[in-house]
Amino acid sequence: MKKVKGDTQIIAPFQSHKHDHEQCVADALAAAEICCKKEGLSFTPLRRLVLELVWSSHGPIGAYDILEKLRDSRRNAAPPTVYRALDFLMEHRLIHRIESLNAYVGCGDPERHHGGQFLICRDCHAVAELDDKAIGRAVSRRADALGFDVQQQTVEVIGLCAECTAETSNG
Repeated sequence: MKKVKGDTQIIAPFQSHKHDHEQCVADALAAAEICCKKEGLSFTPLRRLVLELVWSSHGPIGAYDILEKLRDSRRNAAPPTVYRALDFLMEHRLIHRIESLNAYVGCGDPERHHGGQFLICRDCHAVAELDDKAIGRAVSRRADALGFDVQQQTVEVIGLCAECTAETSNG
């Protein structure tokens, strides 16, 4: 899942159609259980289900889409229930929020605290997660020069993934 290129760690690459999606979801849930157990956190059935729904989408998914899917098994699910679960999962680095899409994606490396740079395809909305130390340092340096105390960094870059670029070139 992780590749290193220079100062960049590819946390979660764009997924191909040949990707073993079921194994990916199972690995994410297992990693979450390990993280929660290590930190003494309660990984409740609801939190697990919400995380599974985020990972099962295998792309950005909105809170109300999660709620709709959640209601298949929990008819009385309400928005606050989903938002509390999402807040927990974000707080413990199990998911990320993609602000520009108002959606959530699973974190490719929840055991390691890392900055977030996301490459977001404007056509298919696929997301790749990077952790590029040089980008993080550049943002921190510029913020420091302005007297700004960086507490969290998320960089979102909109463009075209390789598949959509190929389709555009061939079309």
